[in-house]
Amino acid sequence: MKSSPPLLEYLNTTKIGEKGQLTVPKQFREELGLEAGAPFAVLRLGDGLILLPEQRRFDALCERISSALAAAGATPQVLMATLPETRQRLFERRYGSATMPLGPTTPFDAGESKSRRKK
Repeated sequence: MKSSPPLLEYLNTTKIGEKGQLTVPKQFREELGLEAGAPFAVLRLGDGLILLPEQRRFDALCERISSALAAAGATPQVLMATLPETRQRLFERRYGSATMPLGPTTPFDAGESKSRRKK
């Protein structure tokens, strides 16, 4: 029986090249069967990015997350209600025990449009 890959594995640090290209470590390319030109879904998560090979894997991940949340009885309202507490915990983890500033902290929080943020 094939063992499952680790849920989270740190392998190496990489850099973005002059043309915006990112090198995926060889070990991951081999294990995931990735070749030059392989499509990726790019998902922004706070200050980070999640890269998922192929859209179907991204769709499968979204479905697994959705199913797990539904099984736990989580509704959009419940998730939204946890945001202030979750943001505070993340802020404390990143900046120490300081209190997070009140009010919008990013253009997204302030409700600016996508086109305005790109300028």
